[in-house]
Amino acid sequence: MNASKRLLRWASGIMLVLGTGHLLLVILFAWEDITGWVDRGVWAAVPLALTDSGADQTVESLRNEVTFWAGPGSFAVPLILLGCLTWHLAGRGVAMPAGIGWGLAAWCFVGGVLLVPSPYFAGIISGALIILATRKEDRSRAARDRENNPA
Repeated sequence: MNASKRLLRWASGIMLVLGTGHLLLVILFAWEDITGWVDRGVWAAVPLALTDSGADQTVESLRNEVTFWAGPGSFAVPLILLGCLTWHLAGRGVAMPAGIGWGLAAWCFVGGVLLVPSPYFAGIISGALIILATRKEDRSRAARDRENNPA
């Protein structure tokens, strides 16, 4: 396994662990709210009822919304999908664009600063690994080009 593939697989693994772990923790801590969605219907997660802006929300409706935005509406699902894509592309020998790594690292840095303590900072490692893998791939491609086309 070449170095950039190994770096991308590590980055992917970190993203998958972070996203899956986040969803599992939400399921463990908010099991009653999630099973309530099944009883009342999935649309009960965040009802789209238009209410008076001055109306007070109930504690139950706020807990319901927090559970949704902490679970299926959170960063976890896109992070899992990005981790799966990274794993797949690494297996095919395709490097991720460095911009994805920079964006992931910046997003996780800001999230980690705003929500301390949190595992957001582990996402910075994934972003850095994607950037390193892209640079290694670019360097190896440039070296191959120099070998094939001597000046």
